Amino acid sequence: MKKYIILLALSGSLVTGCRDSFLDVQPTDRFTQDNYWKTREHAEAALSATYAALLNNGLFGGNTPVLFEAATPNAYTYNNTGGFGNIAQGTHDAANTAVINNQWNACYGGIGRANNLLANIENVKMEDALKKRFIAEAKFLRAAFYFPLWSLYGGAPLILDATNLEAQGTLSRNSSEELLAQMLKDLDEAASELPLSYGGNDKGRATRGAALALKARALLYANRWAEAAAAAKAVMSLNTYRLFPDYRGLFYLENEGNEEVIFDVQFKFPEFTHGLDINLDQFNVVAPLPDLVNDYYAIDGKPIAASPLYNPAKPYENRDPRLNATIMVVGSQYKGAPVTESQYPQTGFGQKKYTIYKDTERPSVTKVEGQSDLNYIWLRYGDVLLMYAEAQNEAAGPDPSVYEAINLLRRRAKIAELVPGLSKEQLRAEIRHERRIELAGEGLYYFDIRRWRTAEMVMNTDIFNAKGARIGTRKFDPARDYYWPVPSVAIQNNGNLSQNPGYGR
Repeated sequence: MKKYIILLALSGSLVTGCRDSFLDVQPTDRFTQDNYWKTREHAEAALSATYAALLNNGLFGGNTPVLFEAATPNAYTYNNTGGFGNIAQGTHDAANTAVINNQWNACYGGIGRANNLLANIENVKMEDALKKRFIAEAKFLRAAFYFPLWSLYGGAPLILDATNLEAQGTLSRNSSEELLAQMLKDLDEAASELPLSYGGNDKGRATRGAALALKARALLYANRWAEAAAAAKAVMSLNTYRLFPDYRGLFYLENEGNEEVIFDVQFKFPEFTHGLDINLDQFNVVAPLPDLVNDYYAIDGKPIAASPLYNPAKPYENRDPRLNATIMVVGSQYKGAPVTESQYPQTGFGQKKYTIYKDTERPSVTKVEGQSDLNYIWLRYGDVLLMYAEAQNEAAGPDPSVYEAINLLRRRAKIAELVPGLSKEQLRAEIRHERRIELAGEGLYYFDIRRWRTAEMVMNTDIFNAKGARIGTRKFDPARDYYWPVPSVAIQNNGNLSQNPGYGR
């Protein structure tokens, strides 16, 4: 799959819009909608261009996915990269925060490519089975592009046709319920046609498991508990995925596409790269906070305040091994040397996950530093287990399957398992803790605290570094900040777009 994403975004550059009949001639020096859609190769290039839209810096390119951590109690960005510092401090608006505008535009760029393929692929002469698969992949991708619009902005224009720019500039916002219904429809239709797996150069494409896992995530975020549990269970019942044995190794470059990965965004050196290795390590732009570090349990499965194994003089010993697998702490090994107090000056900690370096090996630079092609894992089996546990507990209360889903993760982490006998509320707290720890550094906690409606409780506080010095403050307005504003540029270009409450016009 990696080799395909380097194709030119042909489907994004096709000539569209209205034409007067006396100008309706066929150019021979470029593709148009009328002369492009002929062969399988054309359709495949258009589909590859739709996958490539995921690499936009407003979505999964650059540092964007991990930067979401900096808008939570998990991490801090000292230089407001992407505007995430504004979001963390509650000073973002419709004009001053880059990611808010970039995410909106990147989603609609991808939606346009998916719609263009879906509107034209029937004209292509190719094998019927492959055409159905391409359509299913495009529907999965369209749902993936609508997901941030739905979860971050709420209602947004629902575009399903390859309309021209003039038409798109007059659309009003559909409701969040309408967006969710379309995503679920696309994902159900995709799941019915997509294969369980691919081989060879097609590895990395959307699968049946990916469609079902994204469906589970959407239903979980919508608090549709029984349906979310069923969708997550459907992924588990495929018997295609399992936990990778080594939590740290799950994110190694050589283990890409392992048995835990359900869908990852593909990067390829040197054409499509990101700088997470250098930005997390040397520049420390997403710096873990003590609030996260202190939330890792001791290996007996108890909070450090309640565990006899915790020693304040040696605070990182006898801790959940996922701490050292995710975060550089003082005295631990990273890049073949011990981590020092001055190494990560912003908070005293660095994020290890999503860097390309090992703990006990000095790096031998074979590529340009800062141009990593480590894939970003968007959907993985560990998250599916957590989704199932949360949704099943909310729908039916504690049962053995909920405990087993969580304990699979704890066994892999090598910490004590949950003991049965917890109430629904107690188990909810443990599941939420497990999500924070298991998925730390992956950019999902921001979405969790918003859907749990706990952001106002955990974000209105000062933040401190490892030495206890105050380094900033956080603000979250529950009347406004559970949704992002529609970008002001989008409203200027389309007067029919309404703004979310609290952001003016």
